[in-house]
Amino acid sequence: MSMNEIHSLDHTVILCRNMAETRSFYRDVMKLTLEVDRENWASFRVGATLLSLRPRGKWSAWDDGNTETGAAGVQLAFRVPLPAVDTCHSELVAVGVEILRRPTDLPDWRHRTLYFRDPEDNLIEIYAEY
Repeated sequence: MSMNEIHSLDHTVILCRNMAETRSFYRDVMKLTLEVDRENWASFRVGATLLSLRPRGKWSAWDDGNTETGAAGVQLAFRVPLPAVDTCHSELVAVGVEILRRPTDLPDWRHRTLYFRDPEDNLIEIYAEY
């Protein structure tokens, strides 16, 4: 097997400063399906992909290091049907999520997008293609 045989990304792990808050965000705000729920690990099903959370810190062979508040580690883009972008915006505002950019059409990309942050300061994009 070689590196050129990689054809998909099926698992993403977010390193968390606050597991409880981030778990609640993805479960209760993003409404993702929780598959594994342990003190130091949570996995959510997103279609055929897993999105997992674990505490930031020392692990078996490395230390994740610190991050600065407000510094995103990753941008996650979740694709939805076109009408859902505005519905997601309304749901997020209703629960007090700070919106970075309200639903906006990006004609060059043929996308309608919405941006906000998770509790770990990662950028979250909800988008639809049109």
